[in-house]
Amino acid sequence: MPPNKQEEYFKELQTFFWENGLTSEVTKADRLAYFATLVSEKNKSVNLISRADVDGIIEKHVFLSAFVTKFFPDKIMRFVDIGTGGGFPGIPIAIMRPDLRGVLVDSIAKKVNAVNEFIDKLKLSNVIAENYRVESPEFIEKYKQSFDMVISRGTVPLIILIRYALPITKEKSYLISIKGGDLDEEFTKAEMKYKSNIKKSTIYELAYKPSNIRNKKGKKLIVIELQK
Repeated sequence: MPPNKQEEYFKELQTFFWENGLTSEVTKADRLAYFATLVSEKNKSVNLISRADVDGIIEKHVFLSAFVTKFFPDKIMRFVDIGTGGGFPGIPIAIMRPDLRGVLVDSIAKKVNAVNEFIDKLKLSNVIAENYRVESPEFIEKYKQSFDMVISRGTVPLIILIRYALPITKEKSYLISIKGGDLDEEFTKAEMKYKSNIKKSTIYELAYKPSNIRNKKGKKLIVIELQK
């Protein structure tokens, strides 16, 4: 990694922060830029993100993961990031919201090892990474009714995310998912099966300046309020 790469990442992040009303605390942007350099370097040996995405790591991964914190509900304290991969969105959340405590879980050990390495180098004390399948009896037993927010970025259908979430969340909690494309069918299936558990659902268009003003990239944030 060239020595000036972190500085480039920092400047790119600052631009996104300023244009989209995110706190521009220098320390947070600097840690996020450092995180981007760590992921980019580690990605040469461990497949954490698509190699095609490395050049756009700030916009596609780091900034987007930080940006969603603007939409978090009030009064959440503990979250779980399901299928964290290279630490997205869990590590940017931990940097942006040091008041929250989180568990970053993935079923692939080499990814979890990489994420724990990032956590150590970033000196983050509010998150840990765990190597489990979130639906496993061991994980459920360890974290039964522990979280008030479940977050996931990826392709897992909502109906499965809700199934994963219910055993490990509190009586009232939130499920948050970053997704793209047409979500009507996913919502219909999830609501049919879990109607009694879905108190409220909201979809936010993840439009941002300067490169996605009208959300042409089709990113959405789904926030579902769950109750047992």
